Amino acid sequence: MSHDDETDGYGSGVGGTGQTRTRLPEGTAGDIYGGARRPSRNSRSLVTLVGVVVLLIAAIAFANRGDGTNSPNTTDTAKGTAPTAATGVRPVKGKNAGVPAGYARDEQGAQSAAANYAVTLVSADMLKPARREEIVRQLFVVDRAGELEASFDKAYSKEFLDKVGLDANGNAAEGLTYVSRTAPVGTKVTQYADITATVEVWCTGVFGTAGIGSTNPVTNDWFTMTLKLRWSGGDWKVESFSQKEGPAPVNADLTASNADEISKAVEEFGGFTYAR
Repeated sequence: MSHDDETDGYGSGVGGTGQTRTRLPEGTAGDIYGGARRPSRNSRSLVTLVGVVVLLIAAIAFANRGDGTNSPNTTDTAKGTAPTAATGVRPVKGKNAGVPAGYARDEQGAQSAAANYAVTLVSADMLKPARREEIVRQLFVVDRAGELEASFDKAYSKEFLDKVGLDANGNAAEGLTYVSRTAPVGTKVTQYADITATVEVWCTGVFGTAGIGSTNPVTNDWFTMTLKLRWSGGDWKVESFSQKEGPAPVNADLTASNADEISKAVEEFGGFTYAR
């Protein structure tokens, strides 16, 4: 998701559950079997019923085995899954500067890191100078952090912030809310070695200013971010990243929501820090 469509890696983007209820047929509340037609219950039907109950309990117990008790760093995946099926280890438990940390030193760990870093790098927090400094220090390798922090500061200048309707601290005007959220759709490792990895992250997201009178309405975007990672300090860190448009699907024929609906959605639906 990109405000200025650059692809240099910095300055290129900040970017009910339904319930089914079963009703009995009308007029049968007094006798669900229709009066005298109640079937007799013999010993065979009783044994069958007990057997079904036992099997049901066993099935529930088996399904609940994946209740979060496994180690977060396990690399076991379901065998025989389709190539497009969702995969990945359990979410990491650690956080630094509000960003998930502590990834496995393998390809899946690199993909998880890249997906989460993409969410962070295209977030609204990157437009807030104080928050941006924390993020850069956490995400990037030490020898690149200072250089990239200066590049970000230059890219997200006062002129840029004015252009998107934000003040010097990255805040929207009163009554307006700036949103920039990214949702990774998939990841692909294009290079992997012992301490380095290059991962492409296909993303979609929304960005813009929500609220009545906004001159920068919230829109959606599709883009691919490429992150070069290095294993450093016991975790995957970013050496550099770049961004390009697409692949973008055909837009659905949906009516755009009004400013009030978008503002409420931004306020009522919290974003995620863990993407994979």
